This record gives sequence, C-alpha cells and structure tokens, in this order.
Amino acid sequence: MADTIVDAVSRALDEAPERNFRETVDLAINLRDLDLNDPSKRVDESIVLPAGTGQETKIVVFATGETALQAEEVADQVMDGDDLEDLGDDTDAAKDLADEIDFFVAEANMMQDIGRYLGTVLGPRGKMPTPLQPDDDVVEVVNRMKNTVQLRSRDRRTFHTRVGAEDMSADEIAENIDVIVRRLEATLEKGPLNIDGIFVKTTMGPSVEVRA
Repeated sequence: MADTIVDAVSRALDEAPERNFRETVDLAINLRDLDLNDPSKRVDESIVLPAGTGQETKIVVFATGETALQAEEVADQVMDGDDLEDLGDDTDAAKDLADEIDFFVAEANMMQDIGRYLGTVLGPRGKMPTPLQPDDDVVEVVNRMKNTVQLRSRDRRTFHTRVGAEDMSADEIAENIDVIVRRLEATLEKGPLNIDGIFVKTTMGPSVEVRA
C-alpha cells in the first residue's frame, strides 16, 4: 500500500543516511500504457513549485537595453547579440553553457537569432529560451522560473524531477509533489491510469512509494 504524500516524504527524509552535503529530494515517476516513441504522448511540462525548489536555479537572459539592465539584478548571466554570435562560433562553450544553466529567457526579437546560433545545442536539451514579450516584467519572469522544474519524460517510461531539498519540511515538499501529480494526471492521455508508480527519495536515500 502506497503512503500518503506527507507520510512518504517524512519516511524518505527520516530514512536517508546522514551525508556531508545538502541532498535534493527527487520524484521518480513510472508511466505505463503509453507509446513514448510518439512525441505527442511524451510528458513535457514546466511547473512552478509553490514551496520552491530548495535549490539554486541558474538562469541566463538574452536581452539588450533596459531589459538587460533589469535582468542583471536577478539572472545569473545576461547576454547580448554579440555574446550570442560568439557562442554560435564556439560549440563547446555553447554546450557547456547549456549543460550548466537550468533555464534560458530571451527577448522575443532575439529568438530567431538564438534558433540560428544555438538551436542545435539548446533544442535537443529541451532548453530553448522562454520568449520575453515587450510588456513582460523580466524580473518577475526570472523569479518565477527560479521556482520552476521541468517534468520531461522524453522516450523513457521512468523519469525524475526535483521536488525540494532535505532541509525543507515534509509538508512543503508534499505540497510541491501534489502540484506535480495533479499536473501530470491532467496531462496524461488516461490520467492516473497511465501512472505505474511514483516514488520519493533524497539523493542518496531509499525510495518510498507515494502512490500505486
């Protein structure tokens, strides 16, 4: 019998061995009765966690002018058109950046150039930038993304996402998991029937089933 979300999180936290680093708390999701070779059946969702991720989320903003100045207050790095061209000429640097950064944001008028210079690097990683419209508040967008995780199955029946950190409360982590499960059930073709099992664990700890 699967535990309730709060009980499962509490057990996962309690049973995790002591480590000399701050562990993340992850959710493992097993799907069933889905043809994941069909891209339209795959899970690909960005979800804002109500209690936050409990971890640092790295964000790069492609922007110029006033938007770039505002972005410097909240983003890890701000890049302009020249930086973009430089990355386009240095595939290794572009790949390193793509692997290091969680999310990219870009002014809408830069998206075409980003596709040209970085599309082959960011596209396969599912990290093409979120377009920033002229009336969007870049600070608000970046701050929201700091609490965002990607729920992405690709073609795998089992996939993972971050739901918190070990020093968050069980209630906070459970609240995050509840939001993820609700979104997942709403996204899947047959809702809960497409879920084979959900497990929560710390980085090095044992898995605890949340639901069957």
